[in-house]
Amino acid sequence: MIGHEKDKDAFLVHSKTFEPAYLSLYRSGALEERVQKALSGLETCHVCPRNCGNNRLDNERAVCKTGRRALVSSAFPHFGEEDCLRGWNGSGTIFFSMCNLRCVFCQNYDISQRQSGVEVSAKRLAGMMLELENRGCHNINLVTPEHVVPQALEALLIAASQGLRLPIVYNTSAYDSMESLRLLDGVVDIYMPDFKMWDDGLSLRYLKAKDYPQAARRAIREMHRQVGVLKMDERGLAKRGVLVRHLIMPGEVTGSVQIMKFLSREISPDTFINIMDQYHPSNKVSGDKYQEINRRITSQEILDVLDSARKVDLWRFDERQPRWLI
Repeated sequence: MIGHEKDKDAFLVHSKTFEPAYLSLYRSGALEERVQKALSGLETCHVCPRNCGNNRLDNERAVCKTGRRALVSSAFPHFGEEDCLRGWNGSGTIFFSMCNLRCVFCQNYDISQRQSGVEVSAKRLAGMMLELENRGCHNINLVTPEHVVPQALEALLIAASQGLRLPIVYNTSAYDSMESLRLLDGVVDIYMPDFKMWDDGLSLRYLKAKDYPQAARRAIREMHRQVGVLKMDERGLAKRGVLVRHLIMPGEVTGSVQIMKFLSREISPDTFINIMDQYHPSNKVSGDKYQEINRRITSQEILDVLDSARKVDLWRFDERQPRWLI
């Protein structure tokens, strides 16, 4: 990490005393109550900001193309995540199929926008969590879970009853409803939201969700209220807090600058952030329709965004930032 000298103990959690947040709720019986409340909400679905209102208990499908059961594309130890998540044994990722956004540039569109994967019961989803724990993964990383919060909670209850003791990572686009986030309060240990775009018009054009910036700001504020800034153990593994990702987009340095200001001034200058430079044209970005983003980002754009982050006193960057950029 770079930047200001900080008291490292302020961001340290000792592994010997750490306990995943959901265990307290499980022991008290409150986790089961959360599950029942979450599942009942599927009858008129408001799990995400789309507010479709369809009856998913009866397998009515709308934007996310997901009914009563979650669709899972894959589950495996992932070594491509941030260092503090992947560690040496990998992050136990469960990739949910489909998404509540329709990003035209999505680099995982085969998972997020096509009905790939298989429907899984709560018992099978819990089994995946336990299998990843048995393989030595450092956490359970729920990828694109915005539309399956009730199903994830249902599976977690079963997994906790069978001995799951890993921290839960909620790996999201930040297009989350407040209703879902309240259900996750005291359940999720590590929130990992993207903050994709600041501008309403561009969000409508590229994400097909005009209200994305407002929803993301509300969500990230709530996530920080619940778990605070990211804390790690003495081995450098993330244990609790918020880790924000931001993908730099071609020609969108202005929006990135606003996002950096928001994170520093309205969340915390101690926010841990991964400023990502791997954008490349994908999915529907070809030809003339989205020609303005039909290119890779430039070195200058990367430097400008990193500089904007430093200027607003953000200092906790993912350690894998290329050294020549820092």
